[in-house]
Amino acid sequence: MTSKFTLRAIGERLAAHRPDVEPSERAARRAAVAVILRQAPRAGPVEALFIQRAEHPLDPWSGHMAFPGGHQDQADEGLEAVAIRETREEVGLALSPAMLLGRLDDVAGGRLAAWGLSVSPFVFACPERVAPLRLSGEVADAVWVSMDYLADPANIRPYRAPRDPEGRLFPSLPYLGRYTIWGMTYRMVAGFLNLFGVRHPAENEWKDVE
Repeated sequence: MTSKFTLRAIGERLAAHRPDVEPSERAARRAAVAVILRQAPRAGPVEALFIQRAEHPLDPWSGHMAFPGGHQDQADEGLEAVAIRETREEVGLALSPAMLLGRLDDVAGGRLAAWGLSVSPFVFACPERVAPLRLSGEVADAVWVSMDYLADPANIRPYRAPRDPEGRLFPSLPYLGRYTIWGMTYRMVAGFLNLFGVRHPAENEWKDVE
């Protein structure tokens, strides 16, 4: 079966998309992430790169699955530059503006509101053959996940966040038995897939059912 997630199709959808950037325009603090795509070897599916953040007691997203990224510094020329710089620092991958396919909607609210923070996702396409990643001390692991896997609603599972004081269940995308994409990163994935008519449940729609 031919996948609808080709780099060309993704580029076309992003070119037609007008991202919601209002959260970053009014946020007190800004961050950006890189949604990095590649065509899997031997004409395989398009895959997205996820990192697992290292455990740190002061990091509210300690151990979470995420996209490479971080906070904007004064020296950064813009949010796209933040995504490029942070990717280089965290996984040793050299992105360039020429590899940019487009921008997704800003993510804000929820736990981000406590920091007055918004996060802007930028989508990049890498060559099929990507140099081996060099993980920094901020990154415990990295994995490429097929867009087809992410888009399949059969892969969504309930996830109970271990440090959530209310013990709520969240929609998540577990992978290989040791990675769980949930929370802010899940919201970005769901927003991306929505451009292709794939509608995953939002956190506030999730039914707290065992």
